[in-house]
Amino acid sequence: MLTSKLIVGLALSLSSAFYFSNTTQAFNSSRESDYLAVAKIDQEKTPLEKSMAKGKEVYADFCMQCHLANGKGDSKNFPPLDGSDWLSKKETQSIHAIKFGQSGEIVVNGKKFNSSMPAMGLSNQEVADVMNYIRNSWSNKNPKMISLEQVEAVKQ
Repeated sequence: MLTSKLIVGLALSLSSAFYFSNTTQAFNSSRESDYLAVAKIDQEKTPLEKSMAKGKEVYADFCMQCHLANGKGDSKNFPPLDGSDWLSKKETQSIHAIKFGQSGEIVVNGKKFNSSMPAMGLSNQEVADVMNYIRNSWSNKNPKMISLEQVEAVKQ
C-alpha cells in the first residue's frame, strides 16, 4: 500500500513538473513571438512615422493642454494647429516657437492671437518629433520631414 502511494505521488510530481516546464516554454516563446511581431511592425514604419509616434507622446505631455487633443486650440488664447496656415507657411518660426517659446501677436488663419507660450525645455529631437506629428495630424498633411539638423540650426 505504501509503495503504491509513493508511486502515485511520484507520478503526480513528475507530470506537474512536465506540465509547468512546457507551459513556461510556451509562454516564453509566445512572448518572444509577440516581441518579434512588434519589432517587425516598427521596422516597417517610415522614419516620418516613427518620428510622428514619438511626437504624439510629446504633444500629449506638453501641448495638448492648450491646443487640445483635436489641435483646434480654444480660438481665443491658443491658436489652432489643425489647418494652421502659420504652421504650414512658417516652418522656421514654428520650430523656434516650440524650441524657445512664443510671445507677441501672431496671425493664424486670419485671426490675431496675442498670448504667450513658454519654452517647454524640449530636446531638439523632441521638437523635430512634435513638429512632424502636428504637421501630419488632423487635417494637416505634410510629408516633408523636419530633421534634427533643421531644429539644431534654429537659434534664439
